[in-house]
Amino acid sequence: MTAATARRLNIIGLVITVITVLCAVVWAFPLYWAVVSSLKPEDEVVRPYIELWPDTPTLSHYVFALTKTEIGRWYINSIVTAAAVTILTVSSSLFCGYAISQLKFPFRSMLWWLILASFMVPMQTLIINHFELVADLGLINTWSGIVLPQLIHPVIIIVYKQFFDGVPKDFREAAVMDNASEWRILTRVYIPMNWGVTTALSIVCFIWSWNSFLWPFLAVTKTNMMTITVGITQVNDAFGVYYARQLTAAVLAGLPVALAYLIFQRRVTEAITLSAGIKG
Repeated sequence: MTAATARRLNIIGLVITVITVLCAVVWAFPLYWAVVSSLKPEDEVVRPYIELWPDTPTLSHYVFALTKTEIGRWYINSIVTAAAVTILTVSSSLFCGYAISQLKFPFRSMLWWLILASFMVPMQTLIINHFELVADLGLINTWSGIVLPQLIHPVIIIVYKQFFDGVPKDFREAAVMDNASEWRILTRVYIPMNWGVTTALSIVCFIWSWNSFLWPFLAVTKTNMMTITVGITQVNDAFGVYYARQLTAAVLAGLPVALAYLIFQRRVTEAITLSAGIKG
């Protein structure tokens, strides 16, 4: 490598680094602004000019959110619903993906194409039908009404199916020769081989459910049944909108997800890579 080539590569690397840092700053600034604004008194938040740091920092909004709202209850509701959605979605998707990949049954190909087709339909287009069905069943303001309509994640089925397709046939043939049942083959052969995939998908599914707003907003009208994403809309009072309180509640709502991402970053990246590979 000549000196000119090395110098050119160094310049390119420097430019890429600068662009990456600028993109990171642009992405992170709204988060920084939300945190800083949550530490400002309300009169500083509504000033017509930008202040990158509060003149008189205060934790009063956090005290209000933690003591004057039902945020603790909203956290519990979000944890319960997100855990239920994650367990039921991942379990059912695993069984479905295994059946389509490894079992022979009538209309298997048709079922697979229907799953692929449903993957192309935005879930928001079905929200009215879901609401009418849940209302007719009397499930508004119930755990079932919040959880059940959120169990549809075709991409997870697709990921599992693709993974099971990639498992060498020798493992299954050896288990069949030992007269193992389908349940034993699944639990003793296939599941132990995909714990990494299951863990990654579970983390991402939990985050999806935690961040879900539209359906919980429609399915819940009682304050004590709200999830955290819906509950943060209730921090205002009859005297108007308090922007600092809203931002404080938003920061508190996003904190668990941010911590979960930092702890399980590698697994989350794996799941996003898998999903992106399927979508591509």
